[in-house]
Amino acid sequence: MKTQQNLRVIPLGGLGEVGRNMMLLEYQGKILIIDMGLRMPGEDMPGIDYIIPNISCLKEKRKNVLGVVFTHGHYDHIGAVPYLLEKIWHPNLELHASPLTRGIILRRQEDFANQPPLHINEVRNGSKIKMGPYKIEFFRQNHNIPDNLGLFIETPLGNILHTSDFKFDPTPINDLPTDFAKLRRFAKRGIMLLLSDSTGAEEENHSLSEKTIEKNLDEIFHKAQGRIIAATFASLINRIQQIITISEKYGRKVVVEGYSMKTNVEISKVLGYIKTKKGTLINGKEAANYPDSKISILCTGAQGEGSAVLMRIAQKDHPYLRLKKGDTVILSSSVIPGNERAVQNLKDDILRQGCHVFHYKMMDIHAGGHAQQEELKEMLKIMEPKFFMPIHGQYSMLVSHAEIAEDLGMQEKDIVVAENGQIINLTSKKIEVEKTAVPSNYVMVDGLGIGDVGEVVLRDRQMLSRDGMFVIVVVVDKQTGKVKGSPDIISRGFVYLRESKDLLRDTRRKVVEIIHHATGSGGAVNWSYIKDEIRNKIGQFFYTRTQRRPMILPVVIEV
Repeated sequence: MKTQQNLRVIPLGGLGEVGRNMMLLEYQGKILIIDMGLRMPGEDMPGIDYIIPNISCLKEKRKNVLGVVFTHGHYDHIGAVPYLLEKIWHPNLELHASPLTRGIILRRQEDFANQPPLHINEVRNGSKIKMGPYKIEFFRQNHNIPDNLGLFIETPLGNILHTSDFKFDPTPINDLPTDFAKLRRFAKRGIMLLLSDSTGAEEENHSLSEKTIEKNLDEIFHKAQGRIIAATFASLINRIQQIITISEKYGRKVVVEGYSMKTNVEISKVLGYIKTKKGTLINGKEAANYPDSKISILCTGAQGEGSAVLMRIAQKDHPYLRLKKGDTVILSSSVIPGNERAVQNLKDDILRQGCHVFHYKMMDIHAGGHAQQEELKEMLKIMEPKFFMPIHGQYSMLVSHAEIAEDLGMQEKDIVVAENGQIINLTSKKIEVEKTAVPSNYVMVDGLGIGDVGEVVLRDRQMLSRDGMFVIVVVVDKQTGKVKGSPDIISRGFVYLRESKDLLRDTRRKVVEIIHHATGSGGAVNWSYIKDEIRNKIGQFFYTRTQRRPMILPVVIEV
């Protein structure tokens, strides 16, 4: 009897979260990777720089990885390359990306040491490649960065269409409208599985057109009397072009501030995705030579990031830029969940300095790059897939997208709402989630460390940030087991020592009692046990007295 062929789809990130996008397709042991992204840490992850996918499932299979295809140049799709690529690297590994995506990846690699030499094949709208059992055709999709490509993947089992991040914009800036004729041609070839972006699945109606954003930005520029400071993501190339174009219309010079933004502007200018008139771009120090009404500043920091340019300007921490009364500040991005408090504090700081603030809730000055419900319906109607799997988004977004498909007549058994690490088994007759899964937990990047900060370390950091640390240093006579002198105490983030003399006196007394009780019977002393006793009993004592649970570190020195 012939064995049923099957294809496995394995998401390692991007499902049940926004960011960290990475997906594997596996057919007869041959693996294709789609994207390799990162995500930003939450407020409960002190000290963490980024979170990247866990690729431990590829450790024994690196020779089976045919290559990586990248959909576009946002860091949530390419940002993990410097951390992960070396772990699966072999001489025959193929990398494919559009010109802008390729440029951003290669430029970013220069910031990292000991990276494998990257040869990235350039692909464009209409490019076709073959890797093992996979034939891939790339097609243009509107997003908020140029060179965004969807994937039409032919496999021996059937055709898969991966939308990438997308939206249907009839009047895009710096791009062409969606090629619906091409989408319909793909559909006619039969779509076995549709993998579709879900980030906007909970938003009703249709996403805003970039033309609407441009009109509203123009209105702000028309009325502004002083400098205009526009903050957005460094990767929103279309928005950056809009700000530059409107600045030129009103005779303003443009200062670009922020390492990542400067880098992306340089790459985009070389590739022709950002166009400027001669003399438009000036450096920050030159701005003092022009009246405020003739200056625009483009910078990072619309999310209230502490190290970003706008926050440093607002907190008077920038080397030469300061806010002035009469400045107009534009926050041209929606707020990422979890950043609300930081953004609110940033707005307040700016307003206190006499500036005007415009943000997306006041008027339409930011459009997300993701299809909303009407566009998602349209994509499903065009493709008429046999099977459907929502991708890219929080779990509620995936569920909302699945419900849209059901409302259009798809059966529940033909739709899979998956989570990271699950193995989705696809045959010509059914789609189902296997009982086994691969590791997909967070791998945290902290400085030069990759994955060395785990759940235990993170929990310690959370405890330290919440209740502080209390160190007890005790000197013990090796012969008698008695405490010599009074225990030394160091408190950081728990209590102020000078104002807590009674608590410290009682703590010292309890520590001495614990040690004397444990060593009083003579014989060998188990200092590990005694340290645990100090930690537990002093912890209970502190909670009774203060309702706080600091990290307690007992240090016992024998002399």
